[in-house]
Amino acid sequence: MRNYKELAVWQKAMAVVRGIYRITVRFPGDERFGLTAQIRRAAVSIPANIAEGWGRGTTREYIQFLLIARGSLMEVETQAIIARQLQFLTDQDFESIEHQNEEVGRMLNGLIHSLRTPSRAAA
Repeated sequence: MRNYKELAVWQKAMAVVRGIYRITVRFPGDERFGLTAQIRRAAVSIPANIAEGWGRGTTREYIQFLLIARGSLMEVETQAIIARQLQFLTDQDFESIEHQNEEVGRMLNGLIHSLRTPSRAAA
């Protein structure tokens, strides 16, 4: 792979960002600097950390940034739960976010695991 933009997990994380921006446009105006800004920042952090980790040059640093991306994913999940409880999200929008988050989470976990597991070819 030549760059991070070819990673399926980065592409899916970018889809999460687009979805969050699309959905949060309908949040109440008084949440502009509150929950709207928080969930957007957390969503943007996911692909940004995947990209930054890719560019760091060492596996150890890459894993660290993938773990940060996973933490940001959990932030988005928690903030979506809060938004749903405050009735800022429809059930359909909440389920869409949950589905995307689960998919990105599985992909991040798989990538982290593969980077932590020594290659069989090296044995």
